[in-house]
Amino acid sequence: MHVAVLGAGGMLGHDVVDRCREESVECTPLNSADGDITDPLKLARAVPVCDWVINCASYTRVDDAEANVEQARRVNRDGAGHIAELCARRGIFLLHVSTDYVFDGRKQGGYVESDPINPLNVYGETKFEGEQAIRESGCRAIMMRTQALFGTHGSSFVKTIAERITKSGDPLKVVTDHVTSPTYTVHLAQAIIRLLACGKHGIVHVAATGTCTWYDLACAIVARVKPGHPVEPVTADAFQTPARRPPNATLDTTRFERWTGWAMPAWQQGIDGFLAETGLGKAAITESVNRAETNQGGE
Repeated sequence: MHVAVLGAGGMLGHDVVDRCREESVECTPLNSADGDITDPLKLARAVPVCDWVINCASYTRVDDAEANVEQARRVNRDGAGHIAELCARRGIFLLHVSTDYVFDGRKQGGYVESDPINPLNVYGETKFEGEQAIRESGCRAIMMRTQALFGTHGSSFVKTIAERITKSGDPLKVVTDHVTSPTYTVHLAQAIIRLLACGKHGIVHVAATGTCTWYDLACAIVARVKPGHPVEPVTADAFQTPARRPPNATLDTTRFERWTGWAMPAWQQGIDGFLAETGLGKAAITESVNRAETNQGGE
């Protein structure tokens, strides 16, 4: 199997390429310069003869998208359409990464693939338009919706919090009335490789097992990196952001588990894996050792 990965320089794309190599899957990584998804001619020249295209390329700056609607649409809608049309012409299978932000977050419990779409922001709207463009192309595709990604090769809430508390003692103020499933990109890359082999197509939801508020997530990071660092719970109303966020856009992953016979690891395992990979978790270990040595020295 030969796979071409678009957006290979991004947080998820980087881990997908690494996972392909670990699984001995032939892989052609294409970054934004190599495979510009907004330029169909350049895209066609860049994508090699292959079995699958994995599209990790996306405009993901949720707040910026509110002021840059056309740029977000060129990438998330038009770009997805260009990829799908190319795959349809060449008979290539497509795995496209979409988002939980296509939902409005008013549902109690996890969203299934057939739930009504109602995005609250431009990012979610343009990502859904990308899904529609893929359907209209006629290509055979898996549209994988996921959420709250974090990894070592890009910016994320998890990385920001871990780094901030190692540098400052200032209290964190974190939202306690929005729920998510923080998903480690290493684990998601494993899921993607399993999806390529499942023989299915259509929409599928993939995210870490378990849910938490952003406040719970921050507390879990603090407990692992700098125990005792103050975290103050606040409501989403305390933050004025250009883009509205769904209060609960957690995803039901039953279909993914049925397709692959595998369940995603818990979000806490993702945090542990991320901290081990980055070394940020060593701060708590060092602090504990130093405290123990100080106590011994005073006896």
